[in-house]
Amino acid sequence: MTISVCLIVKNEEAVLKRCLDSLRCIADEYVIVDTGSSDATKEIAAEYTYRIYDFEWCDDFAAARNYAFSKCSCDYIYSADADELLDERAGQEFMKLKTVLDGSVDIVQFLYTNQLEYNTTYNYDRELRPKLYKRLRTFIWEGEVHEQVRLDPVIYDSEIEIIHKPTSLHSGRDFDIFLKLMDRRGLPEPRLLDMYMRELAVSGEDADFIRAKDHFVRALEDESDTDRMKNELYVIMRGARASGDRDTFMKYSLRALALGDVTSETAFELGEYYRLAEDKAEAAMWYYNAAHETEPALDHRYRDEYPARYLKTF
Repeated sequence: MTISVCLIVKNEEAVLKRCLDSLRCIADEYVIVDTGSSDATKEIAAEYTYRIYDFEWCDDFAAARNYAFSKCSCDYIYSADADELLDERAGQEFMKLKTVLDGSVDIVQFLYTNQLEYNTTYNYDRELRPKLYKRLRTFIWEGEVHEQVRLDPVIYDSEIEIIHKPTSLHSGRDFDIFLKLMDRRGLPEPRLLDMYMRELAVSGEDADFIRAKDHFVRALEDESDTDRMKNELYVIMRGARASGDRDTFMKYSLRALALGDVTSETAFELGEYYRLAEDKAEAAMWYYNAAHETEPALDHRYRDEYPARYLKTF
């Protein structure tokens, strides 16, 4: 089976060569879609392939991915990001996998690693991610009687590790996309809303929470999922505290407490409020609660690293 290595890129001159070199062993073609680079990204890409395409950025990664996939011609498509790489061992394992692929597998998942080092939106260091896709999928009938077309893809979970090594966080870009999306179309689907909240908790600054606050007040009005509601309340609390809106902070803090099973994020936010109000005893109580009596919902550091930073000073 042949493999197209497919990337969408923008200003990736610092990491692109590293990525493409690590994938030489399995690439039958490179397909690179540029969304507006102003550095040497396209020149570096041209050292590997002539299949370089421009895509006008429209704040839509799915649209860019779909366009990139449409330019691939091999049996399988490996969807890479420029800040990833395979080490020598992973490359050898990938080559072995390539020799046994026979077209029966629709998707291969790889172990995505090195998550915690760069403050990504995950609380774990390794996870399975779909990365290799059959380009053309055949419809297959199944069932001896009352037959039907198989709709679920055949997925293989490999042990091959992809190393994630970004040079910087992309959260600022993502926050802008989320806000533009909500301004244009209203609240995004629950999965994207969850990712927005997780990314805010991991790498958001006060200004990011302030910009997000009113959107999450609206989201809360129609929310029926209790766990998501707790996270929305945390975002509102943080945005209200950061903007000095004490009444809003207290209003939504009480709602969070009324739900029960307070998260570490909410407890830590209450600790921050009282620390800044110079009420050390109350702050210490909530930091202790964050560290020892609650569970994090968005970022593990709200249970360990962050409250510990202040508890030792009281």
